[in-house]
Amino acid sequence: MERAVEYLRGVMADWPATAVVLGSAQSAFVDEVRGARRIPYREIPGWPTPSVEGHAGELVVGEAGGARVAVLAGRVHLYEGRTPQEAVFGVRVLARLGLKNLILTNAAGGINPAYRRGLLVLITDHINLQGLNPLAGENDETLGPRFPDMSRAYAPELRELAAREARALGIELGEGVYAGLLGPSFETPAEIRYLRTIGADLAGMSTVAECIAAHHAGVRVLGISTVTNMAAGMQAELSHTEVLETGRAAAGDLARLLTALLPKLEL
Repeated sequence: MERAVEYLRGVMADWPATAVVLGSAQSAFVDEVRGARRIPYREIPGWPTPSVEGHAGELVVGEAGGARVAVLAGRVHLYEGRTPQEAVFGVRVLARLGLKNLILTNAAGGINPAYRRGLLVLITDHINLQGLNPLAGENDETLGPRFPDMSRAYAPELRELAAREARALGIELGEGVYAGLLGPSFETPAEIRYLRTIGADLAGMSTVAECIAAHHAGVRVLGISTVTNMAAGMQAELSHTEVLETGRAAAGDLARLLTALLPKLEL
């Protein structure tokens, strides 16, 4: 990690205080970044490169809406055979570079029957069912405390800001609890019934580890899911193609929301 931090400090002395992690097929936001400096993950020491379609694998730094931002265009997932520490590598590196606000986006299956495909949903909380935690093992006190409090894992003040900007733009926003599962298989109808019973509104295969690592490092987190499909048992069949297609269709609203929101995080 220190080699990556040193390398990126050599690229740029002053790093943005806000970063966005883009989920599956949500790269449209990168087009909103002006004066973009693109750094492929493979050029950064130790930074893992995604192997999944829809995840570009580059760090983009520039301005959007007049605010400086670092964009992680693509992430690695535990189901790729990656460790939790690899999944949160980029978040931890940016935290060392002065990150204060992290916006995590993802594609998710809708469990809440009030949702629809293409809806953007603010994550209010998560349920970690991945069986792994990036903080397991010896704690590095330079990263954060041994037992971080996760009561406010997704910062309420950031959700309020996002909701206000969405209203001003006429973008419909839902709210809900995100269940993080290991994947890569989609859930069974029985698993979705179980998730609904325990209070989940969304199901996905990312985000949880990044949120934990960011919160551990004292970084404020905002989570936004795109409902790319309704979960198993709520529609005929599921496919990654549908996830990508719906993610691309909804990416415009997400990009507009992020562009409007970013300057407010600097106030």
